[in-house]
Amino acid sequence: MTRDASQPPIHVLVVDDQERFRTVLRDLVDGADGMVLAGEASSGEEALEAADRLAPQLVVMDLRMPGIGGIEATRQLVEAHPDTVVLLVSVDGVDAEGLDTCGAAGFVPKQRLSRRTLLEAWRAHAPVG
Repeated sequence: MTRDASQPPIHVLVVDDQERFRTVLRDLVDGADGMVLAGEASSGEEALEAADRLAPQLVVMDLRMPGIGGIEATRQLVEAHPDTVVLLVSVDGVDAEGLDTCGAAGFVPKQRLSRRTLLEAWRAHAPVG
């Protein structure tokens, strides 16, 4: 699954409280056609600050983190940056009601994350125009 090389790269912010998983996310982004790592954060609060500073187009956000957590961070991020696509990830299940109300584009179990799922999430939810 490749992107049109004439398109500008998609800037991705990765957010997870575990350094090991941020490394996995960085590797996924680095290997995905047309995606570049904009930055990373280890909490919901850091994600909000990084989104303001870096203006990522796609955010891969862990659902459960200390502090405000992924659901509330997504809610605030999407409110401040409505064209940003947020994909929530977790090893655990997701609260469907929280997902429906926070503005996330979707949820993917961490075990199923791949370059393909990142690109598919972007294609399905990228702002038009």
